[in-house]
Amino acid sequence: MKTDNTVWHDSHVSAEQRAQQKNQRPCLLWYTGLSGSGKSTIANAVDQLLFEQGNHSYLLDGDNVRHGLNGDLGFTDTDRIENIRRISEVGKLFVDAGLIVSTAFISPFQADRDTARSMFEQGLFIEVFVDTPLAVCESRDPKGLYKKARAGQIKHFTGIDSAYEAPHQPQVIIKTAEHNAQACANQVIDYLKQQGFIN
Repeated sequence: MKTDNTVWHDSHVSAEQRAQQKNQRPCLLWYTGLSGSGKSTIANAVDQLLFEQGNHSYLLDGDNVRHGLNGDLGFTDTDRIENIRRISEVGKLFVDAGLIVSTAFISPFQADRDTARSMFEQGLFIEVFVDTPLAVCESRDPKGLYKKARAGQIKHFTGIDSAYEAPHQPQVIIKTAEHNAQACANQVIDYLKQQGFIN
């Protein structure tokens, strides 16, 4: 619950100074797509490449965050919205710290992704659509979740009994059904270089 008894505390070190220290432009890479589309795989590969190139980055994975910060949330539409809100707030703090942040979440609703984008300065929110057909995602089914959803053992599962709204105008579109993980990761790195986030 919000209160009137708290005020924002300004830091003596600015976001610009933190970015200059790291010799990069901070941003948020928001990977969205169906379960099994390859979000975490690509996000991890990009994070590894950034690290190897001397950049400062951090990966917020959907499953990992649900083990702690969002451990009290389920998968109803209301809980999904709150999940995205919390991640957006954490991502904003990390970007303020000068990092290139990756978030790998299904984040099925366009309105929630738009709200997340609105929290960041123009151009710092980079929507990466991992555009993998449902049939391909279901054939992979790395966690066996589609099988459980089809059997009625999991409710509110995106792509089965809960909707996924594809991004209207993502900055990057990745097709994991057509390219391997390394090629997809390189595509993201190329975008970051072209836009001047990294050298």
